[in-house]
Amino acid sequence: MDEAAAEIGLDPFEIRRRNLYSPGDVSSLAFRFGTCAQRECLEAVIAALKPHEKRPRGRGVGIAGLFGPGGGTRVHGNSDGCGAILKLEDDGTLQVITGGQEIGQGGTTIIAQIAAETVGVPYSGVRVENSDTNLMPWDLGTHGSRNTFVAGNAVVGAGRKLRRRIAEVAAELLETSVDDLVIAGGRVSVHGAPHRGVTIAEVARAAHYRNNGSLLIVEHFYDPPTEEPGPDGKGNKSAAYAFGFHGAEVEVDEQTGEVKVLRLVAAHDIGRAINPKGVEGQVEGGVAQGLGFALIENMFADDGTLMSNLQDYKIPVALDVPEAIETILVETRDPEGPYGAKGVAEPGIIPVAPAIVNAIADAVGVRIRDLPATPEKIVGALAARDGRR
Repeated sequence: MDEAAAEIGLDPFEIRRRNLYSPGDVSSLAFRFGTCAQRECLEAVIAALKPHEKRPRGRGVGIAGLFGPGGGTRVHGNSDGCGAILKLEDDGTLQVITGGQEIGQGGTTIIAQIAAETVGVPYSGVRVENSDTNLMPWDLGTHGSRNTFVAGNAVVGAGRKLRRRIAEVAAELLETSVDDLVIAGGRVSVHGAPHRGVTIAEVARAAHYRNNGSLLIVEHFYDPPTEEPGPDGKGNKSAAYAFGFHGAEVEVDEQTGEVKVLRLVAAHDIGRAINPKGVEGQVEGGVAQGLGFALIENMFADDGTLMSNLQDYKIPVALDVPEAIETILVETRDPEGPYGAKGVAEPGIIPVAPAIVNAIADAVGVRIRDLPATPEKIVGALAARDGRR
């Protein structure tokens, strides 16, 4: 994009402005974009990065954008679903069993928040089980930035069913209609008469401890409304799409080729941030991983034999990651997502390396096309440009 901009005499930021998607657009691969804040993300990064300010020699800025699936990925056969089971215990605690996995991304926290909000119980009263494969319902897998969207929607579907069951039992206890009840904070009360109410624990015991009692347990399977791509690769494979832009400012030592990432700005259209701190953590983790991809991480092979090992495979440490990571969350509240959320896992890593490489080119005028952009490659590129050995 930067090279195309230079060839036609456009600013690298302006060329991106002229090539943005908008809500309702359909891509060349037949992706149908619902919510889309790509423009807002670009302008947020430009405003924060201030790319047109004069900088000292050896400093430069770069930008890169992304869009990708944020609502499941129907690419593994014609299925993309996830199941959830919700069970209310006698003490009012809510057991959530889902196929969506916790792999360090905060998925368990999100699922507990969604369940608590949907059923009407306190967050502290939710227990999530997603590790025992003898108990878990089926799920396609925790990948493709799909867990919050697909597993979250499965929990929402189950939660609504359980909420209805709770209301039916409570209506008998309170001698009123289901439609007159309010369920929140672990309590069921009559609308307009909050003193007339029972706890959800009392509802559970009333369902269990009676003749011809019933379990307050429900299940739901959610499969997003997406399309399996055809032989030509075309099809609306995701129910929602994530958008974002990253901007990087770097300092390059022209003598040694050392690159220091001074700051990185990351703006993401995430639908709705169910857990804002969790989203920021996801993005910051992506930035650290993307920085390693851009500047440090490498594998060596000799005639097909891998020569690298875990001792010499370097990854970023705390001193390599810039202190100035600015995460900007742009909320669009996608109607397909659970409470408006879209996936935001992989988007955090995608624009990092190209933004850094563009910043290196802006700083010293050479473009590294073979990652990682090591000091040796930068010094060699500078020497080749200047006609030096």
